Amino acid sequence: MATPAACHWRFEGTVSYAEGRALQKRLVQRRLAGEIPDTLVLLEHPHVITLGKVARREHLLSVLPEVEVVETDRGGDITYHGPGQVVGYPILDLAGHRKDVKWYLERLEEVMIRTVARWGIRAGRRPGATGAWVGDSKIGAIGVRVERWVTSHGFALNASTDLRYFDLIVPCGLKGLGVTSIARETGKSVDPVEVRGAVVGEFGAVFGRDMRRPEA
Repeated sequence: MATPAACHWRFEGTVSYAEGRALQKRLVQRRLAGEIPDTLVLLEHPHVITLGKVARREHLLSVLPEVEVVETDRGGDITYHGPGQVVGYPILDLAGHRKDVKWYLERLEEVMIRTVARWGIRAGRRPGATGAWVGDSKIGAIGVRVERWVTSHGFALNASTDLRYFDLIVPCGLKGLGVTSIARETGKSVDPVEVRGAVVGEFGAVFGRDMRRPEA
């Protein structure tokens, strides 16, 4: 059996949305040039609401002084990022996987579904909506960009997120649906280090990659 190709992963800590976007742009260019292998960037953002390319301003219901509002170039509508959330930005060359964006989105959903299953949470998909869902509540959101088959942006999994911040928006533009987190579903505190480790493991399994953390 052939050895799986390597995928680097890195944890950047708490990073502003602008810094995270700049990092992704650099990594995309390096991936396009073949200078780096597939790479999964994990990080956490300070409070920020992001509006994707198809976002509608009326889905921003309110603002708070501590919450930045940013327009961005990912797909999708409006979402919130903040402390207690595991944000993943895969920089993948889909030419080495499958040139199919729908397939890619389903793989990201599978990563989150498998991750929360480790905490005994049964998540699934919802027809007509991306992400990982527990009943009528979204536990993980997706919004991506693909440039010459190299991906950026990605997913946000609610680990111990303060879900009250989602009241500022209509999450992903889907009215009447809720949001949840690993902490809410289990009723227990969640170790973010453990969640990140689970994400890395499941990402490697789903995409068939050998996950490696390179030396700095």
